[in-house]
Amino acid sequence: MDIITPENNTLVIADDDPTNLSILLSYLENLNYNVHVAHDGEEALAQVSQHKPDLILLDVMMPNMDGFDACRHLKANEESRGIPVIFMTALTNTEDKIKGFDVGAVDYITKPIQYEEVSARINVHLNLRNLEKILQQQKMAIEEKNVELERKNMELDAFAQFVVRDLKKPLVRQSGFTKVLLKELTLLSDTEPLKFLEEIEDSRYQMLDIVEDMVLLAKARSHELVMESPNMATIITTVRQHLSSMIDKYEGQIFTPLTWPSVWGYSPWIEKVWEIYLTNGLKYGGTPPHLEVGASSQGTDFIRFWVRDNGLGINAELQEQLFTPIKDIGKTEVTQEGYGLKLSIVRLLIEKCGGEVGVESQVGKGSLFYFTLPVIG
Repeated sequence: MDIITPENNTLVIADDDPTNLSILLSYLENLNYNVHVAHDGEEALAQVSQHKPDLILLDVMMPNMDGFDACRHLKANEESRGIPVIFMTALTNTEDKIKGFDVGAVDYITKPIQYEEVSARINVHLNLRNLEKILQQQKMAIEEKNVELERKNMELDAFAQFVVRDLKKPLVRQSGFTKVLLKELTLLSDTEPLKFLEEIEDSRYQMLDIVEDMVLLAKARSHELVMESPNMATIITTVRQHLSSMIDKYEGQIFTPLTWPSVWGYSPWIEKVWEIYLTNGLKYGGTPPHLEVGASSQGTDFIRFWVRDNGLGINAELQEQLFTPIKDIGKTEVTQEGYGLKLSIVRLLIEKCGGEVGVESQVGKGSLFYFTLPVIG
């Protein structure tokens, strides 16, 4: 907190007793406060309006407008509402003190005034006022940062949409041309150009996949997550349909349970996670791949979902590089494409849903990739 010193602060004092006012003015000016005086409530309001003080000392009993009414006016005004008011009074009964607090005062000084007490109370309330200002500034700074973050997220989302629209268009056109050329080249005896074209088409698919990953990451960062209960049976069916050509290509088999437990999650993201796990299982599982999909309890609060393959397994060193956080993705040396960015995306999506990811594997004994989600209820 900033240090409060008298020369940094302005006071307004209102008292209809010239002697009290003169002595108090002299005392506070000797302490280096910047002091303005008033002789009644109306004059006090004028001084406050003109000088915007850091604290106000009000006598209760004054002509024209007493201290209580003056305080009510101060607290009704947006510009002066936050300025602390200390009453100076010879009144000692509890009702009068309660009335003063009701109209907005922060403290009382009882007459005859003890000047050391005045200094101490002023210092306390100026420090409290300063702390309030600092907290308000911090709050405003946080709000400004949140607005800036929201703006950046909107820009990032807009950029993602731009990428989808403008980068996918030429990829789609490229697909049309390559299909025509593939059809023409199949009639030729020389198969070398056909192989080159097939490699071009594979590269196009990889580029499109990268674009979609970029968009997913952008949306995951800015998306306001609304948790619901994913229908795992429907999601798995949809994923299998998407991967049908790959399943045929690798002659894979996928075994699923008849029923699924209910959990919290976000269906589009959970579908993406299953798609990545099953794609990796088909690519890097056995020959042919046999994939077992299932779910089991993970304590009382989570369900573990998993894909077990019949592949060669993963050594301990490589396992440590899997599920690398997005910010560290460039620091790893994972060679297989499915074990790089894809699993980092899995980690991001599942952690946003409140779960965890992991792998259990031994070389020669296959691998089990899993993720957890919170149980409903």
